[in-house]
Amino acid sequence: MSKQKQKGTAYETAVVRYLQDHGFRYAERSPLYGTADRGDITGCPGLVWECKNHRQFDFSGWLRETEQERINAGADFGILTVKRAGVGDIGQQYAVMTLEQMCRLLILAGYGKE
Repeated sequence: MSKQKQKGTAYETAVVRYLQDHGFRYAERSPLYGTADRGDITGCPGLVWECKNHRQFDFSGWLRETEQERINAGADFGILTVKRAGVGDIGQQYAVMTLEQMCRLLILAGYGKE
């Protein structure tokens, strides 16, 4: 396994553990689906999680990828998690989504009105 693949696997595993410890007990790493990828983490109904651990950030490209995986999975929301360099606390990593999806999620949580 390449060093980059090991970094990605370790980050995905850390995100899964964090999610499990914070109410998403069925979260697990997803199997590979090739061109019909459905995100890196499964077991959270309605959600697709994409995980990135790279030195250079590509939020635009990664959000496009997350959105395609959300569509592939038939999920309501796609969440991109990005490892912050030099930040070991997994709960302090970036979680990114489009403003439209964030507003829909917050409205479902009882904030704001449609």
